[in-house]
Amino acid sequence: MGRFQEIGTATIPGNGTRLRLLQRNDEFSIKIAGTTGELMNSRLHGSEDALATLACERIGGVAGPRVLIGGLGMGFTLAAALSALAEDARVTVAELVPEVEDWNRGPLGAAAGYPLNDARASVHVGDVAELLREGDGNWDAILLDVDNGPEGLTRKENNWIYSPDGIAAAQKSLSPDGVLAYWSAGPEHAFTERLRRAGFSVEPVTVRALRPGKGARHVIWLAW
Repeated sequence: MGRFQEIGTATIPGNGTRLRLLQRNDEFSIKIAGTTGELMNSRLHGSEDALATLACERIGGVAGPRVLIGGLGMGFTLAAALSALAEDARVTVAELVPEVEDWNRGPLGAAAGYPLNDARASVHVGDVAELLREGDGNWDAILLDVDNGPEGLTRKENNWIYSPDGIAAAQKSLSPDGVLAYWSAGPEHAFTERLRRAGFSVEPVTVRALRPGKGARHVIWLAW
């Protein structure tokens, strides 16, 4: 199969953590430099797909839906959202690390089918928290996959998104019938209760990293 080769590096703004983009044939991996585990792998995107499909199912009857995705990653959540949404949809992806956008417009984009080339998609280079704090009430779905879950792994500032203040900001950013969705590497009952205390109806959904029935178990929280 050959060995992974490093084809890109990037530094996460604000904390100096270095990301590595690796390629082996048609397989891609993103790692934190100096660690052995992966943040993402292009062969394990079932739960990223589910984040989009589960949320977009709930806004299927909305005309001209506006969707906000926090975290571009390898582009799989964006690709799944575009596949699930009609031609009148508009999807904005907030990505903190500029190089991640560049990677997705370069060789990495092939993994998810170059979703950034879709005219319905646009990129906000910056923290998704900036958009949530605007609280404009115009997003029909907000999909958040910016870290490992409620306990931030890559950047401590991400913890705000899962805090009561962050949840309240997301709530104000939703349209009246909008849906909020969070991705996590694992369950956390306390976060489910935090969403309920904010006034949401909540459904935690267990999904698989590879495909239904295969791969690690991840969690999608749907809140409306």
